[in-house]
Amino acid sequence: MFKRIAVFLCATLAIVLSSCSASPTSGLKNYTDDYDGYEFLYPNGWTEIDATNIAPDVIFHDLIESSENVSVVINPAAEGVASISELGTPSEVGNTLGKTAIAPPDSGREAELVGVASRTDSKDHTYYLFEYAVTLPQGERHNLASAAISRGQLFTLNVSTPERRWEKDGDQLRVVAQSFKVY
Repeated sequence: MFKRIAVFLCATLAIVLSSCSASPTSGLKNYTDDYDGYEFLYPNGWTEIDATNIAPDVIFHDLIESSENVSVVINPAAEGVASISELGTPSEVGNTLGKTAIAPPDSGREAELVGVASRTDSKDHTYYLFEYAVTLPQGERHNLASAAISRGQLFTLNVSTPERRWEKDGDQLRVVAQSFKVY
């Protein structure tokens, strides 16, 4: 009798512990904008900011570290451009984005492109992924961006965090950037 109970408890404990393993998307929520046609994951505990009178289409930020955020900006793509790959290689586009949006001239910011990647989804949308080390007057930051073109629009998701939080939050923020999809 005691052996049966022990075996049952061990089996139950094994099942419970295996179900607690963390997946890459654990701790993340889904945001979908059906009107503009995009979606992404963002961390639990982040809240949406009213972006009515500012450039981003949507912004979420951390409640504790309010400067840690994710946003999506939508701009018209150049006439006749159907894919981001038509704008150049990931490095070329990443350097242009760094100079025009992340750290434009006279902004007091500097951005170093430290990583690039590309991926294509099942609908043949090509995404460029960029990683930047950013220097601002108030300190160092880490930015990730994911960009794609769909229906004549350039969609850019940007994730930004203070450098001091990068080691702790970086893996999860990479999942956020890689989760970005347009349709």
